[in-house]
Amino acid sequence: MFTPASIIQKKRDGKELSSEEISYFIQGVTSGEVADYQASAFLMAVYFQKMTSRETVALTRAMLASGDHYNHAQIPGPKVDKHSTGGVGDKVSLILTPLAAACGLVVPMMAGRGLGHSGGTLDKLEAIPGFNVKLTGQEFQRHLKKTKCAIIGQTEKIVPADKKLYALRDVTSTVECIPLIVGSILSKKMAEGTEGLVLDVKVGNGAFMKTKAQAKQLAQNLVQVAKLLGLRCRAVLTNMDQPLGYAVGNAIELKESIEILRNLPPSPGLNSDDLKELTLDLCAHMLVLGRISKTHQAGYSLAQKKLTDGSAWRVFQEMVQNQGGNLENFTDPALIPLAPQVVELRAKKSGFITGIQTEMVGRVLIELGGGRKKASDEVHPGVGLVFHKKLGEKIKKGDLIITLYAQAQTECAELEKILFKSIEISQKKKNPPPLILESI
Repeated sequence: MFTPASIIQKKRDGKELSSEEISYFIQGVTSGEVADYQASAFLMAVYFQKMTSRETVALTRAMLASGDHYNHAQIPGPKVDKHSTGGVGDKVSLILTPLAAACGLVVPMMAGRGLGHSGGTLDKLEAIPGFNVKLTGQEFQRHLKKTKCAIIGQTEKIVPADKKLYALRDVTSTVECIPLIVGSILSKKMAEGTEGLVLDVKVGNGAFMKTKAQAKQLAQNLVQVAKLLGLRCRAVLTNMDQPLGYAVGNAIELKESIEILRNLPPSPGLNSDDLKELTLDLCAHMLVLGRISKTHQAGYSLAQKKLTDGSAWRVFQEMVQNQGGNLENFTDPALIPLAPQVVELRAKKSGFITGIQTEMVGRVLIELGGGRKKASDEVHPGVGLVFHKKLGEKIKKGDLIITLYAQAQTECAELEKILFKSIEISQKKKNPPPLILESI
């Protein structure tokens, strides 16, 4: 018979744990029989000794079994979802979810909130007055059957082991551990009832994984373990050396997403081409996984058609209505509830934009109140940043680079200094890195 201490010791010594040992330990974490200090010791042992693929599969299964999970077998159509490892200005899910549904997929998305320098899909959706992410299981399935998509938050009963372990990982500096990341992501995605999963693994100075080698290792582990669990999966490595699109902040990212869904051009000087391109590419991968399209190119063409003909916008409107939201403030740009203090940052010299310290930008958003330092923090949807220039663009002294929207009482002088420091202007042009680096 094993005990929490014997399991911790075995992993500490670099030995492979059995499925039964892992299941026993995770059950104890969920029930509270395993103390937080024991769970913390286990996490640290895994951090240093890693896990085999077999152990990671067992960990994912045990975490999935710790709570409820959805079964959408009665809903016709292939169920495919997407997960991003997080970035600055990453509002892809807002466009991709209704677009994939318009193409014939069922998208049961369980999304997260922003914590750290990257934003959260739920916070962006809650910038829509009345939008409800806390659906019951019956409501979730009813909306999926009617509209083919819904976006909800993780409930207390969905993978509760992950909630406990993630909180401990955050305070024990064991977040950056691939087996623990894989178990956390895949257990939640399998709990939502998806049959296929496309992973957007971010790479760069604004991403969790700073190098391509790190991101590729994570992507390969995720795909390998997903397939061993019977989940169809592919991963795409994408660049996060600058904000995605032009907007950073909840309400303003929603505005940019709606512009794309409605096929409206952004305001003069703003550029959403990278956001649109990535969304279409990820949708194409989802359509291949769901066997609606035979090739990536065919999927891309179908996605492009459904975006252009207004189908995706109609699905988005229906999804918002289903979940109690009111889009009135977002269909008229003059009504978008942006924060009242507007600060313009202009170039102090001429040249080319050759670098953007994107994580620094995400940190500024948190200081504005658009993100969280801790889970209980309130988010202010109207604060944010608009980037008028992107990597590789030529600028002249005095050109507008960033517009900052802040609450009336916010002191912005230090934030302006940080933003100026985050933008690198050089005399020699440097081509921006490719947006899509590799598919796995």
